[in-house]
Amino acid sequence: MAEFVSYKNHFLIAAPNMKDPTFEGSVVYICEHTPSGAMGILINRSIRLSVDSLLQRIGIENKNPALKDIYLYDGGPVQVERGFVLHTANRKYQSTMPVTDRVYLSTSKDVLQAVGEAKDAPEKFLVSLGYSGWSQGQLEAELAVSGWLIAPADESILFDTPDEERYEKALKLLGIDLSALEAWGEDAGHA
Repeated sequence: MAEFVSYKNHFLIAAPNMKDPTFEGSVVYICEHTPSGAMGILINRSIRLSVDSLLQRIGIENKNPALKDIYLYDGGPVQVERGFVLHTANRKYQSTMPVTDRVYLSTSKDVLQAVGEAKDAPEKFLVSLGYSGWSQGQLEAELAVSGWLIAPADESILFDTPDEERYEKALKLLGIDLSALEAWGEDAGHA
């Protein structure tokens, strides 16, 4: 039996042949990966709901006007009614899991209160509704049939790159040029 390899703190990049509409053209940041399964946040599909709107809906006062222009992400198809906050280290909140020594995943309301108050808030953050999950052996099986490409995560792509550029920049981590892939796809099957 092959030794288990964890892809925690990696990008899972949908391969060009990915036909699942949930994940086609997606980049997932893997927050946890153990022999029992994997969990990550889809980071390149914002939804037209601002963080400000979310705070209003859950009764948190927003003192940060920039949150009106920061959108939530569709983190994946699991627990879509629940919020997940990927953030840089600042402080730990009630329900915080370290992914690395600089990136954390929090699920408690206090991180959103800190963001709204702009006090003790993480410097950089991404808020998603839902997450992407794989049961025991499921991710490994998908990787074996080339549904995904794997690259070590880059914090600048995670927090500083516009979501519409994240797929292309994640591919570049592997030395893959999106325009070459698109051209290849157009020419496939033509002699």
